[in-house]
Amino acid sequence: MISVSEARERLIEKASTDDAFRTRLVNDPGKTVEEEFGVTLPDGFSIKVHEQSSTEAHLVLPPAAKLEEKDLSLVAGGGGCWSYG
Repeated sequence: MISVSEARERLIEKASTDDAFRTRLVNDPGKTVEEEFGVTLPDGFSIKVHEQSSTEAHLVLPPAAKLEEKDLSLVAGGGGCWSYG
């Protein structure tokens, strides 16, 4: 099993060295993540990829509304796990 933070690091590392992978990740992040880790994302769950530049940075805020425990585990940084194999 891999944690969400470990998965994020792996995706960033691979996207930094593999241009074709980076393009796939930007254009279809959900499918790319599913293929990379051999998982199926839950219905209604999406992944957005933002590329930073020298003139733009991104700040990710937590959800404003209180999430149920089962939903929180899906979005918590480092709190969820993906099983892949």
